[in-house]
Amino acid sequence: MTMNIQKRTARAATIALGLAAALAGASAFAADQPDGSRGIPLVGINMSGAGFAPEVLPGKNGTNYFYPEKRHFTYYRQKGITLIRFPFIWERVQHDLGARLDFEQIRLLKRTLDYAHQNGQQVILDMHNYGRYKDQLIGSSAVPYSAYAEVWRELAETFKDHPALHGYDIMNEPHGTVGLWPGAAQAAVDAIREVDRETLIFVEGERWSSAYHWPQVNANLLIKDPSNRIVYEGHLYFDPDFSGRYQKGNPDEVDPMLGVERARPFVEWLKRHGQKGFLGEYGVPGDSPAMLQAMDNMLQYLNENCIPSAYWAGGPGWNNYALSVEPRADGADRPQLAILQKHLDNDCTEYGPTPDASGDGAASAPATQPQE
Repeated sequence: MTMNIQKRTARAATIALGLAAALAGASAFAADQPDGSRGIPLVGINMSGAGFAPEVLPGKNGTNYFYPEKRHFTYYRQKGITLIRFPFIWERVQHDLGARLDFEQIRLLKRTLDYAHQNGQQVILDMHNYGRYKDQLIGSSAVPYSAYAEVWRELAETFKDHPALHGYDIMNEPHGTVGLWPGAAQAAVDAIREVDRETLIFVEGERWSSAYHWPQVNANLLIKDPSNRIVYEGHLYFDPDFSGRYQKGNPDEVDPMLGVERARPFVEWLKRHGQKGFLGEYGVPGDSPAMLQAMDNMLQYLNENCIPSAYWAGGPGWNNYALSVEPRADGADRPQLAILQKHLDNDCTEYGPTPDASGDGAASAPATQPQE
């Protein structure tokens, strides 16, 4: 009970500070580094593992999937990483639509947030389900919008007061949703705001949330939020098919501006509509100097636009995965990590980018400010 009182007191103090900042004209998207260092948490990682083997349900922790241990958070904190995107599987959290949330999964998710808090880190909870539940599209007769809304209402009610919670990523990489996704996203946002008007909500787009293809497939994905705290989330990989599988090996020559050019359509869409952005996934093989350079340039471009990002991936269970930034068996850091660390320090005071003065952001952005 004492811990609950302390947590509620801390949350109340945070809300009070947030309201004071709003009255002073500060942005709803401002965020300080947990350790007080310069800029916002601009570079994070995906702490993956709990999202493994979605075809094995419910599966067993430690066998089919892996929730991280405290040492995983400590390692990245020591490297300066304070922002974590954390994938989880809807079917494990809720075994059947309308059923109570699974006690053990909720305990593990809370433990994850606790570990992050102990290390001064913030977590984005990512429902890693591709716009589906048990292979059925959200918005279909099998998985109505109301069921999707209800699970997010319950998750928000459960975790909204945790001091390590940074945001809700309401769905990873929806694709092939035959036009159902915008309605699903709006339903989730509406449900969350019934119980939590403070926390950021991350909205991904169609076509696996591809940053490069964003304007083509998400031109009108403008979700209404009474709290005006939506962050749109794109994903980006450097291989020819944009998938992140890197199946054809690592070419010796890659255009050093490849990542910038794949991110640019998403960034320009954000500017045009006056919205805030986040690059929720990207990654390159550590044995490709050309791709490392392309990632370096992309992060510089994102830094200039104050758009945070999360590298794919760290966390338990990756072994020899080419994109992993978990330390090698001998304890050595992966080469990708040095590139990430290079971009930690920044002059950003809030999520970007800055709106395009000639765009239509004023018309598309929600006008209502948070109310208590």
